[in-house]
Amino acid sequence: MSRPSAPPRADATRAGAFTLWGEVARPTRLTVADLRAGWEQHRAEVVFDCATAGPQHHTFEGPLLREVLSRVRPEFDPARRKERSRFLLAVSGGDGHHTVLSWAEIDADFGNAPVLLATRMDDAGLEATGTQLVVPSDRCGARYVSAVTGIWIGTCRVPVAA
Repeated sequence: MSRPSAPPRADATRAGAFTLWGEVARPTRLTVADLRAGWEQHRAEVVFDCATAGPQHHTFEGPLLREVLSRVRPEFDPARRKERSRFLLAVSGGDGHHTVLSWAEIDADFGNAPVLLATRMDDAGLEATGTQLVVPSDRCGARYVSAVTGIWIGTCRVPVAA
């Protein structure tokens, strides 16, 4: 399995682009426009608590994260549930914010969480600011990542006890 130490180099001509990379067959870069054109758009009305601004009420639209990630073909056998459950997703934002999700959270056989890569927020396009990770089931907004710059997909390698 491939395990690059850094994402592919950014293409400066694709403003708001983000990279999907890691243990995948096809690392790629996508923009908000790519997300709108390539996948069904889902809508989520959310309320979450922000530590600095209090309760937030927003409507987001975008494709499901699991559908976008399936296109880069994570390096696991889709028929093997236990293998899929070892994969993690590390999401980075333009402001330096990072969060981690498990593949099992978004997988239809496990948590089936409708996590979005938003292309619109409150009916406004996100082309200028970049896509946003939206976790509608979270009560806290800490895993909402604005201006996504990269999503790493890979396995958790637990050290063996001596």
